[in-house]
Amino acid sequence: MTSAEHLNNHHRNTLRQILQHPTSHNIEWRSVLSLLETVGAVDRRHDGKLAVTVGSQTQVFDHFETKDIDARTVSELRGLLSNAGYGTGTPAGHED
Repeated sequence: MTSAEHLNNHHRNTLRQILQHPTSHNIEWRSVLSLLETVGAVDRRHDGKLAVTVGSQTQVFDHFETKDIDARTVSELRGLLSNAGYGTGTPAGHED
């Protein structure tokens, strides 16, 4: 399982928001983008979309013009990050 130890506090908080249930509705796009650039590769495509690769998984996202991401995107991010090992059991925000 991938550890979140290499993430700073801001990234760990964003990861925790994405993974928490019920789904948070106030996750800022710029925070998500910063997290994704830290844990994977973000390719800005010519059509304005972002191809994000974390581990062996790649997902394409629309670029958000609004401050916060929507619930569908939270769900897609949760799947992408969980499949890359950042899901349940990850010590995100947990200091030993």
